[in-house]
Amino acid sequence: MLNTVGTPWLWASFSAIIVVMLAVDLLLQGRKGTQTMTLKQAACWSLVWVSLALLFNAGFWYYLNATAGRAVADTQALAFLTGYLIEKALAVDNVFVWLMLFSYFAIPAHLQRRVLILGVLGAIVLRTIMIFAGSWLISQFSWLLYLFGAFLLFTGIKMALAKEDGAAIGDKPLVKWLRSHLRMTDNLEGERFFVRRNGVLFATPLLLVLILVELSDVIFAVDSIPAIFAVTTDPFIVLTSNLFAIMGLRAMYFLLANVAERFSMLKYGLSVILVFIGIKMLIVDFYHIPIAISLGVVAGILLLTLLINAWVNHRNDVKSRNTP
Repeated sequence: MLNTVGTPWLWASFSAIIVVMLAVDLLLQGRKGTQTMTLKQAACWSLVWVSLALLFNAGFWYYLNATAGRAVADTQALAFLTGYLIEKALAVDNVFVWLMLFSYFAIPAHLQRRVLILGVLGAIVLRTIMIFAGSWLISQFSWLLYLFGAFLLFTGIKMALAKEDGAAIGDKPLVKWLRSHLRMTDNLEGERFFVRRNGVLFATPLLLVLILVELSDVIFAVDSIPAIFAVTTDPFIVLTSNLFAIMGLRAMYFLLANVAERFSMLKYGLSVILVFIGIKMLIVDFYHIPIAISLGVVAGILLLTLLINAWVNHRNDVKSRNTP
């Protein structure tokens, strides 16, 4: 039996919100024929998704305050906010991978819509399964938290030290393997993933991109889900903060589409966060870092990263203007 603050009423409320959000995302933003989001639209939708997450957390706090007391409400609401911030920050790196995939395979903006919709839906299903599995495993084998901590510490250090991979995406072993095992057309066929020619079924390059998008989320979920277990092992908070963080990924994608190169320092900030979380998990038996301090550290690292990034961008802009 998993230990959780999630009551049937909370689960039902959360499920209803997710269904409505998905309906809005798929029916309003995902209409066929929609070319792409403008920067202004992407910014507005991103603000909507963030506001909904904060409103949900406020309602979550109010409910717990009325049923379990102020201390429980404060702790659990802080856990949700911390988890949400961590997942949102790590999701940015995922979006950058999507940008690289669409750019390399020359997927026009109006064809990216369907891949992004299915990518988000796939992420919701995948993370739900992984979170419940992870929560159950931790409830049975508490030592797994140390394994997650060591993994995050290693991942954070590796992310900071990793050099830029100059190899083209098409030269990656996985992409070569997929191409060799899929009967594929040379060109895109609109939004279709499959076409039939002379009675033979062919995959299109759009299917290859969708597979790579889904695989990228598997890779990032392996980092992000253990990270939130450092904050709480409650499946309700882990799942809700995760899904709220990824619901706005399509809007975030279009918001960052033209400015990805302006976030060159982000990976270093994320690596420091992963190292901090890894250490937090490894020392939990010796010292428990309060959730409020964890939230402050994560927010502080992100803020400092953005300030350093702004300074680096300013310096590069000045240098480019002064270069003949």
